[in-house]
Amino acid sequence: MGSQDDQLHTPILESMQRSSSTGSTFESSSELEKVLSDLQLPWLRRLRTATWIELKLLFRLAAPAVLVYLINNAMSLSTRVFAGHLGNLELAAASLGNSGIQLFAYGLMLGMGSAVETLCGQAYGANRSEMLGIYLQRATVVLTATGFPLTVIYVFAKPILLLLGESSAVASAAAVFVYGLIPQIFAYAVNFPIQKFLQAQSIVAPSAIISAATLAVHLLLSWVAVYKLGMGLIGASLVLSVSWWIIVGAQFVYILISDRCKYTWTGFSLQAFSGLWEFLKLSAASAVMLCLETWYFQMLVLIAGLLKNPELALDSLSICMAISGLLFMVSVGFNAAASVRVSNELGAGNPKSAAFSVVLVNLVSFIIAVIEAIVVLSLRHVISYAFTGGATVAKEVSDLCPFLAVTLILNGVQPVLSGVAVGCGWQAFVAYVNVGCYYVVGIPLGCVLGFKFDLGAKGIWSGMIGGTVMQTLILVWVTYRTDWSKEVEKAKQRLDKWEDKEDQPLLKD
Repeated sequence: MGSQDDQLHTPILESMQRSSSTGSTFESSSELEKVLSDLQLPWLRRLRTATWIELKLLFRLAAPAVLVYLINNAMSLSTRVFAGHLGNLELAAASLGNSGIQLFAYGLMLGMGSAVETLCGQAYGANRSEMLGIYLQRATVVLTATGFPLTVIYVFAKPILLLLGESSAVASAAAVFVYGLIPQIFAYAVNFPIQKFLQAQSIVAPSAIISAATLAVHLLLSWVAVYKLGMGLIGASLVLSVSWWIIVGAQFVYILISDRCKYTWTGFSLQAFSGLWEFLKLSAASAVMLCLETWYFQMLVLIAGLLKNPELALDSLSICMAISGLLFMVSVGFNAAASVRVSNELGAGNPKSAAFSVVLVNLVSFIIAVIEAIVVLSLRHVISYAFTGGATVAKEVSDLCPFLAVTLILNGVQPVLSGVAVGCGWQAFVAYVNVGCYYVVGIPLGCVLGFKFDLGAKGIWSGMIGGTVMQTLILVWVTYRTDWSKEVEKAKQRLDKWEDKEDQPLLKD
């Protein structure tokens, strides 16, 4: 047998093996494109068949993704609960450290991690499997480097909080809590690229199982550290950091031993250190896009503290934001699913499937959001009693529930469209849209309604809803006007740009 023939046939055999190892995802994706392109089928039957195929693909991604985000939130929430049992000062410190400083790092790292989501998703759809591992490593390098300046912010947490007007006692306690979260920064730097690497391959269930198991370990370790060892706030935050590193380690072990990652992870490579500047620019655009969205409604609470009766406004808004934040995890799960589905289809060269996926994921998420809004409105008079027994706060929450319902409905569409943007690589464009709609229109309009027209929290929230509506309408219009065949070509050009020449196979289609 000739060695030249062996060399020529090896890439073809490897490509066939890779396609087989990806399971039913590629098969279903290809089947979806065939169904949508088959004009001989009756329109209704074509729609019904395509919807069934897409729903199976969608919920296989979205359900575990929602679970992962809910569990990760539950770990952070349980840490605050343990801190709260130490005393009111400790609860305030943990809440401030978590909402003020840790949330900033979380949003920044998660946003930067979405860059690898675009590239990995499109590379996987194009069956350029070997590049996923390179993208994963590049993202980890960039995010780890970002972790060092973030560490400086954590170290100087106390003077920063004092500068923001917090009391010396709360700032000191919050700083202690934040010090224990420093290892968590670098866990984020590794976890988010790994998470996006797995999601791009429609591998989501293992992450959900790992997160659920880690939550149980986290609760046990927190109980031991806080109550048995008496480590206080620093113990609670250190356990949270350890728990995140457990998730990172378990997911990486899965990558190493799983046959599903056999061709996407081929080992460590020095190529991870090439093209870092371009990767940093894409990551920065992703981070700005997500952070502007994350911080937007945090500003609502901050501005409400300047109202005439700030305590009542803050209590009622914090309850509404807690409910919104919990249900927002559902939208985040669909955001991840939309990003994966669109990037995979674009990478695979399936424009009809990409467009159909966009429509269906938005429709499903919107229906779920409407159901959430109806439930909230039906429970508007009693929902606050899950958080506090105050009748005054309950009445204020009841008055704010219509605004909460509108926000929930918008959250059924807006985050999903952001996921579509990540799948297409539109992060920089969406960042500009967010700045204009949120910070040039939404917040100023809210301040005018809240303070000038004396509408209080309702006015502030109304203005910010206006900004979200404007942003959503712009994204809907841009998505509607998208030429998906051109997006397929752009995805191919992006992959050709990012793929290292020495990594390309010997034979190409």
